[in-house]
Amino acid sequence: MTFETTKIPGVVVVRLAPAADERGHFARTWDGEVFAAAGLNPVVAQCSVSFNVHAGTMRGMHYQAAPHGECKLVRCTRGRVFDVALDLRLDSPTFRRWTGVELSAENGVALYIPEGCAHGFLTLEDDSEVFYMISAPFAPDAARGVRWDDPAFGIAWPETVRVIKDRDAAYPDFGG
Repeated sequence: MTFETTKIPGVVVVRLAPAADERGHFARTWDGEVFAAAGLNPVVAQCSVSFNVHAGTMRGMHYQAAPHGECKLVRCTRGRVFDVALDLRLDSPTFRRWTGVELSAENGVALYIPEGCAHGFLTLEDDSEVFYMISAPFAPDAARGVRWDDPAFGIAWPETVRVIKDRDAAYPDFGG
């Protein structure tokens, strides 16, 4: 694995380092000691999967409020998505800024999102699946979100949103 910093402190692109031969390739996707040595939270409390039937499906922008904040490692295992981390940490020099990366089954790239950042993605292909490794159990009372198209953030989504949950479309303008 290799780790690439982004313009948002703590948000890291994780790339595979596959060993290839005539059979194909093998690559480690997780190693708690390696993540800890890179300064990333190595705790995995739960894993989840999101399957999305249609291209243009928006999921996000979600986070959990303190003290239930969570880190996520997100990888697309089928199809393609545009994955976004949005910095909502009040004390961060990149507060309200976002970074995005294309994740696909083909490229094997993952995105690490630290506590205090909202996360969301837009599917770029039908039948896209996203696998999450999450550092804290889901706490329904701490679930929060911001609107994917809020002008306070100016996220440049690469495609049109065609499928979205009412809740995600109805968050008010950000006032933080």
